[in-house]
Amino acid sequence: MEHFDEKAQNWDNDITKVERANIFAREIYDFIQPDRLMNALEFGCGTGLLSYQLKDKFNTITLVDISKEMIKVLNEKIKANNLNNLYPIHTNLLEDKIDIGDFDVIYTLMTLHHIIDTNKVLKTFHSLLKTNGYLCIADLIKEDGSFHPPDYNFEGHYGFDKDALSLLLVANGFEVLNYNISYVIERKDDDSIKKYPLFLMICKKES
Repeated sequence: MEHFDEKAQNWDNDITKVERANIFAREIYDFIQPDRLMNALEFGCGTGLLSYQLKDKFNTITLVDISKEMIKVLNEKIKANNLNNLYPIHTNLLEDKIDIGDFDVIYTLMTLHHIIDTNKVLKTFHSLLKTNGYLCIADLIKEDGSFHPPDYNFEGHYGFDKDALSLLLVANGFEVLNYNISYVIERKDDDSIKKYPLFLMICKKES
């Protein structure tokens, strides 16, 4: 969490983060075609880059993150742009007992691989979604562990295998509707370019 608190002020200056948020927002919208009566939740929202692209597509968007500084930056952006349908909450949904209602759509971008207990977070998503609600997961495909530098002290998953994640989703009451590689992060590795593809998986709560 300290890492993200430290990065919050300059988070939006990274053009690749803005670019990937735009791409995933467009794909989520194109697939779901939400109406203005739907309410959405963004899990691990950061500064709200993804939800900002979807702000005109939903009735309300609740944004949650465990980084206090990320939520602070997000609140400043909401105030500066006079937005009245985005509701940020500084909370850990997996630990804090708060009533935030239920949702038609939940989406998360580059957050799931930070959650050690994937089964627990999927159960939480299931409990927060209405029946036939959509869950959209955008994250790393399985990688070799080099995505996070050694000094980051990363604890989490080195991306996700499509089949393994699909089985876990089905076990938690979801039907997988769509999967595709939507974006590739490129980083210099000595004299070569290291590529880290990101997937978008869209599911529906069955019951």
